[in-house]
Amino acid sequence: MHRKPILITLICCALAVLANGCGKPDADASASASSLTIIPAPREVVPDSGQFAVTDATRVIFEGATAEPVARYFVDLLQRTGGPALQTEAASSAPEGGIRFQLAAGESAMPEEAYTLAISSGGVAVRATDARGLFYGAVTLWQLMTPREGEVLLPAMRIEDAPRFRWRGLMLDSARHFQSPEFIKRFIDTMALHKLNVFHWHLVDDQAWRIEIKKYPLLTERSAWRVPAGSAPLKDIDPKTGKPRRYGGYYTQDEIRDIVAYARERHITIVPEIEMPGHATAAIVAYPHLAATPHPPREVPADWGIYPYLFNVEESTFTFFEDVLTEVMALFPSPYIHVGGDEAVKEQWQASPRVQARMRELGIEDEHALQSYFIQRMEKFLNANGRRLIGWDEILEGGLAPNATVMSWRGIDGAVAAAAAGHDAVLSPWPTLYFDNRQSAGDTQPGRGTIIGVEEVYRFDPLPPEIAPDQRNHVLGVQANLWTEHMRSEARVEHMAFPRAAALAEIAWSHPERIAFAD
Repeated sequence: MHRKPILITLICCALAVLANGCGKPDADASASASSLTIIPAPREVVPDSGQFAVTDATRVIFEGATAEPVARYFVDLLQRTGGPALQTEAASSAPEGGIRFQLAAGESAMPEEAYTLAISSGGVAVRATDARGLFYGAVTLWQLMTPREGEVLLPAMRIEDAPRFRWRGLMLDSARHFQSPEFIKRFIDTMALHKLNVFHWHLVDDQAWRIEIKKYPLLTERSAWRVPAGSAPLKDIDPKTGKPRRYGGYYTQDEIRDIVAYARERHITIVPEIEMPGHATAAIVAYPHLAATPHPPREVPADWGIYPYLFNVEESTFTFFEDVLTEVMALFPSPYIHVGGDEAVKEQWQASPRVQARMRELGIEDEHALQSYFIQRMEKFLNANGRRLIGWDEILEGGLAPNATVMSWRGIDGAVAAAAAGHDAVLSPWPTLYFDNRQSAGDTQPGRGTIIGVEEVYRFDPLPPEIAPDQRNHVLGVQANLWTEHMRSEARVEHMAFPRAAALAEIAWSHPERIAFAD
């Protein structure tokens, strides 16, 4: 298939959705079923003869309550991207033909998130066994609908499609630099158009605490704000003091509920991340009694790097985290809660007489085992509340929590070890899936020095040969990460995410034989 043009078209239209509008493509963009332009590539396409013409008179018909929200989303998406202005109608009152969204509840052979899309001269039918499948069928149909002189001509075909992996994720760091709730929604919109289904939201780090916690208001009153990183532009200088204005922001619980509901409508799960036991500076600035050191920091830092501050292991600290996670779980229905676990430098634990005494009380032999104890305490609490713990691959060190899922970022070794031990894993390796790396050479490119282009992402194999065939069922999927140290604006975030996220969508959804960068 010749799909490079749609890679550009999809990204342009997806970004245009962010701006609430998209011009109609040229008439010559119409394609036959044999040269489909769909990202991510569907599992199977069978061309047929004939075509179906979509005009403003075409009805979008939904069968049942589950299909109605998908039909309405599809109609709205078409209108926002320059397509025909269609109307929805319940199947009970609709004539034959049109575009139909049908829930095929009895078809047990169809896996979760799968769909079929059948186009004939008599109409279009999207079928699935769940709402997610209907939604992804709607996204595929949207890609096919190229306006042509007031109508859309759809070539006859049958598509059978299902994702390769159940975890198809993007992580956004909102701690180093803050993004508005409106931007988060637009970002989620664009993810949905690529059939990505997990938004990992990094809300806490050394440089900020971005989530409102009612029981601990100082977390956002004190630690959501700092001096700007680097040299502040003139507009950010307070003329009264001559100093930079405080930089920051946080998400209220009402804003988070709204964003979570918005994502749910697009079948995206938001996995929140609350860092522990390292990356603790912002929390300790707000509540110094949480620190392992007798000399806690007084201000949230405005620069990057790995900071030494760790939480102590007093019972009051575990109570703090149980309180925080209770509020987090009330906001996020995700089955997974991410606890970080990475880059916890152990020197402050080693230097603390109180921490060392606690280790002796608990019979813990070293600091790696102490981190394991910390993580296992949190896992027991999460499991008791019906949630699963996920963390960066450092949670393997000192002993893995019994039910934990590992997010492998230091290459693939964490996923290999987790799968071998019978644990689930998500592959998210540096440098290939770290989208804070530059996309190309040049002084104007933001990001770190390593260059990771679209082709490098395409060539990543989420099931590397190092994972034994009988252990591959433990690979939940794949995720790319947007660390925002070098992304001071929302425009920079978009620039760094795309078009590489389109390549991520392909390796996460499409089967290997359907992926070819040269196409």
